[in-house]
Amino acid sequence: MKVRNSIVGLIATLVIALSSFANIAKAASSDPIRIPVLNWSSQVVMANVIAQVYEELGYNVELVPAESASRYEAVRVGDLHLAHETWQSTMAKPMYEAMDKGGLIDAGSHAAPTLEDMGVPNWVIEQDLCPGLPAWEALKDCSANFATADSEGKGRWLEGPQEWHGDVMPNRLKGLGLDDKWTVKFAGSADALWAELAAAKKEGRGTVIFNWTPNFTDAEGFTFIKFPTFYQGCRIEDGGSVETTGCGSPIGWLKKAANIKFPLTHPSAYKFLTKMEATAGQIGEMANNVDNLGMTHADAATAFITNNRSAVDQWLK
Repeated sequence: MKVRNSIVGLIATLVIALSSFANIAKAASSDPIRIPVLNWSSQVVMANVIAQVYEELGYNVELVPAESASRYEAVRVGDLHLAHETWQSTMAKPMYEAMDKGGLIDAGSHAAPTLEDMGVPNWVIEQDLCPGLPAWEALKDCSANFATADSEGKGRWLEGPQEWHGDVMPNRLKGLGLDDKWTVKFAGSADALWAELAAAKKEGRGTVIFNWTPNFTDAEGFTFIKFPTFYQGCRIEDGGSVETTGCGSPIGWLKKAANIKFPLTHPSAYKFLTKMEATAGQIGEMANNVDNLGMTHADAATAFITNNRSAVDQWLK
């Protein structure tokens, strides 16, 4: 009888515990899913795509302005629920640091290989403004064609916002022995990079800018400079030295991450996140809708879903 009572008591305890967890999960699922919004077009459009799909699923959604590196800590502690566009070359380190602390999980990768690096629009090569490109050694002799009012007589590399990559590019110039002829300036946003492309072409001057693929510029024609081969540890922030930090960027993955509780509190939303595997063409389309076609980010997302309905439905299965 005592054994029977113990079993009955254990079952009752488990039922209460499971009921409590179910109530907690149900309450959590009604909370808005908080998705970070950063400062480049494909990321913002994809945030809106995910938001619109989640609304189809019946979830409440909140788009939250965030910073590139600090979003992983925000996801880890639960202030945000997910990070949907993590580029290996420049974002892997803060993502893995947050995972090591606990609370952030890998939610899979998109289907697109990625590259983030300095390069030139194809017309720079066609006009022979730096003979020998895309080999990096060509930069030793053509800096005058890339000088601007703010570069103090040196050729200018226009990087993205400094919060994206810190001192990776200034350190690269030092590592390659080019810092006496070139200088790095930081753009305030991705839009400033595209404005520079247009201005340089109009003014007939050379421009070296930070860019990435997949992006809308793939269709317009853009060539990445061929720097020394990347290897793990060559960059100063990864343990390298001035002698090794001239290395380029790796061809890498494009990952997703989520808060560790997200699969429990919002199971359908998490499943969609893991199954969403955007291709290079699809990511380029998201950016192109805004940067070339002039759509708002929300309208660009709606157009993308309409144009890719079969893929979205597959991700929803």
